[in-house]
Amino acid sequence: MSIINSGSFAKALWPGVNAWYGKAYDEYGTEYDKLFDTFKSTRAFEEDVGVSSFGLAVQKPEGSPISYDSERQAFITRYQHAVFALGFIITREMMDDDQYDVVGQRKAQGLAFSMRQTKEVIAANVYNRAFSGSYLGGDGSALIASNHANIKGGTWSNQISTASDLSEAALEQACIDIAGFTNDAGLLIAVRPESLVIPRQLIFEAKRILGTDGRVGTDNNDLNAIKTLGSIPKVITNHYLTDTDAWFIRTNVQHGMKYFERRADSFDMDNDWDTENAKFKATARYSFGWTDPRGLYGSAGA
Repeated sequence: MSIINSGSFAKALWPGVNAWYGKAYDEYGTEYDKLFDTFKSTRAFEEDVGVSSFGLAVQKPEGSPISYDSERQAFITRYQHAVFALGFIITREMMDDDQYDVVGQRKAQGLAFSMRQTKEVIAANVYNRAFSGSYLGGDGSALIASNHANIKGGTWSNQISTASDLSEAALEQACIDIAGFTNDAGLLIAVRPESLVIPRQLIFEAKRILGTDGRVGTDNNDLNAIKTLGSIPKVITNHYLTDTDAWFIRTNVQHGMKYFERRADSFDMDNDWDTENAKFKATARYSFGWTDPRGLYGSAGA
């Protein structure tokens, strides 16, 4: 356990310091809430349970009995809330002798900054690990995979068939694939793109693709069909994505990408009776994940 004492900020005990730097940086606005739908929780964990679907109707010959279908419980997704916490300890002597209030003035801001950054990283990691076989969803597949299982049999895919960098052609294929999504029984469902999610490295490429009225990188007098049709309404840049060429499309599917807040960020302090040290802490409890993978489509890039 590390304690902030007089030796930690020796210069703070003497006059003559013009400025203290390293804390007063601007922050990006909240970004995790654009990657997930937010829900409140009052339990130790939350579970989402899928339901299989009825298939197509069957032609009934005259005098023959009706064919009956069935449905049942499908895949189960559990959101196990975790506690994230951080704190620091300051000796009374450091608090008393600090000429600039270096530690005391920034204690709350520093912890708040760390807590916010932690939540952004935890959230973005769901996307960063979207193609990894080490992080599986309720159906036993990665978030973005070509072998998502159906309870009634067969598989489906929410990734582009050939891993592709962000391009006009790749986005057009993504929109076509998303429009062909089906339910567990293979019946067509109305799924539409809502936003393109990209790392900071793809900001300019995304602008070129979606911001022009004509086709990108050609001298043909063709319309930019993606922009004209409004196929992808929004572009979301997330600064915590680590794969520089992976890109994702969030869809309108309910119960896709989910964030449960069990306990919001809370801050507290106390003094130790024997040492007279001051203790400061921040805690929060939450979970990020996904239920229905149809809520996201992606490519790991080429």
